[in-house]
Amino acid sequence: MYEKIVLPNGVRVIYERMPNVRSAAVGIWVMNGSRHEPEKWSGISHFVEHMVFKGTEKRSAKHIAVAMDAIGGQVNAFTTKECTCFYLRTLDSHLQTGVEILADMFLNASFDDHDVDLERGVIEEEIDMYEDSPEDTSTEKLFESCFRGSSLGRSILGQSETLEQIHGEQLREFVKEFYRPKDTVISLAGSFTLGDVEFICSLFEKMQGEGQNQAEPVVYQPAIYTKEKDIEQNHICIGFEGVPMCSEKRYVNALLGTVLGGGMSSRLFQSVREQNGLCYSIYSYHTAHTDAGLFSVYTALGQETEERAVELILQECRNLAEHGPDRAELSRCKEQAKTSVLLGLESTASRMNQIARGEMFFGYNPEVEEVLSLYDAVTEQDVAELARQIFRFDTMSLSAVGRVGSEAHYAELLKSNT
Repeated sequence: MYEKIVLPNGVRVIYERMPNVRSAAVGIWVMNGSRHEPEKWSGISHFVEHMVFKGTEKRSAKHIAVAMDAIGGQVNAFTTKECTCFYLRTLDSHLQTGVEILADMFLNASFDDHDVDLERGVIEEEIDMYEDSPEDTSTEKLFESCFRGSSLGRSILGQSETLEQIHGEQLREFVKEFYRPKDTVISLAGSFTLGDVEFICSLFEKMQGEGQNQAEPVVYQPAIYTKEKDIEQNHICIGFEGVPMCSEKRYVNALLGTVLGGGMSSRLFQSVREQNGLCYSIYSYHTAHTDAGLFSVYTALGQETEERAVELILQECRNLAEHGPDRAELSRCKEQAKTSVLLGLESTASRMNQIARGEMFFGYNPEVEEVLSLYDAVTEQDVAELARQIFRFDTMSLSAVGRVGSEAHYAELLKSNT
């Protein structure tokens, strides 16, 4: 059971003790991501994430690295469309030392212009790295295309032309305006004392700022995206409008994804790979945000087999919408989902993530037994009804990377299978 303290400035500190562990995981979460950015500074949230590690008023980047290694601490960060997280995992005996360093990085980053110029090059290399990955390109471009024209559809990493406009002054201005106490959650899980919690509160009660970040509403738009790349396989993503993160159907949605393409026994794996030998990799996944979602199927295969694979993928989607899963199939998927929930309780990092996301996006964290019962309550009819809602073949989307055909070719391919 987790507990929560709301500091006078609005920062929320949530914590949950885990018996029989000697480590603790702590994360600083801010409800600020790429969808909150001004368009002219696209990529600035991710830029901030990098620069927080480059030094503060009293610590250099090397000092931070050496100090964290000296306590055996594992420190990192990530940026998403809707939030940014800076996190640490360390032994309970070193928790206060590690948290004090992490808080200093977060609250007092210097954003030195020389370091900014160097890190800009690092981020541009990161962009190139993702561009070199056809799987990442196909999945990201599908999402960007379906939510084009909105901040949600912009890349988390930004583009070279927007990154060039960002310097130390812009980073400081952005953090002052968009890193707000009421949007900040400090999440702690593992082995710790009440004194550790009080120490964390003392560090973050100094944070200043008013208000909360707001994101513009978005609308799903069907799209076809293609990119030619001289590689052996074509990487294909088929997308449908999904359900938002906070939807009451999120547990049904999770099971729908598992039935369709969540493992070796899933329909897509069995049909496209095992029975027809058309690909090595195939899976379904759901990208969920507070007010929008995208349900997608990814596969990679040869140009000569992609038409047959698309036909089979849409056939399996249609079968689920028309008939739903059978009882044994759904039962198997429920066990997979519940096992994932229970395994997450054994990891301090996983639990820290879970309670932080619950607090940020839902305002509460359900008890484990409640989550398990919600999965158990899903029926075959529930899955079939949601499949009919999601698998609307007149508004589906597709992205293709590789030795691909034209957009018109893929539009016709989808049309011929509806």
